[in-house]
Amino acid sequence: MIRFQFFPRSIGVVKPIKDVLKAFKEVESDIDSKTCNKKSDDVLAAVEPYLTKQKYKVEKNKSSKGKIDVPVLFGNNNTIDKSFYADAISSDGRIVIEVEAGRATENNQFLKDIFEASMMFEVEYLILAVRNIYRGHDDFERIYTFLETMYISNRIKLPLKGILLTTSFLLTIIGLMTFLIHIVIQK
Repeated sequence: MIRFQFFPRSIGVVKPIKDVLKAFKEVESDIDSKTCNKKSDDVLAAVEPYLTKQKYKVEKNKSSKGKIDVPVLFGNNNTIDKSFYADAISSDGRIVIEVEAGRATENNQFLKDIFEASMMFEVEYLILAVRNIYRGHDDFERIYTFLETMYISNRIKLPLKGILLTTSFLLTIIGLMTFLIHIVIQK
């Protein structure tokens, strides 16, 4: 089951974000880690046809031609001085999608994704797709707690209108058992 939460929680999920959720739900069985262990690039490739139908530009590969540059800083004559890469971006440049597998919380990649999306020119929304369970912990819950704290404390104000946290990878039986054992050991 794909879980999701939109932040700030005082705003509901807007239609363009709902459309992206539908795309992930279309491939839910293909990215189910009960039956396969997909990497983030594999998940992105599975959802790519549905995102392309919605006029998203989707990263094709890790080569310079396959990556998606989103401008951050501009120089003389409007040349791009600095840009960040995105996994996918809407045709109007307002929604960025990042799909993370194991690095979401292990390397705090989600923080880098939030920072980069916040710096990207004209980007208003970030969709962050992560695993349910990875190495015995719940990535979705860890990031949810962070985002909830950030938005409720109101100490950090992002230029983004919102962040959708969603799971693009479903629970594995082994991952669930590892997670439950981890909880029991902690108590």
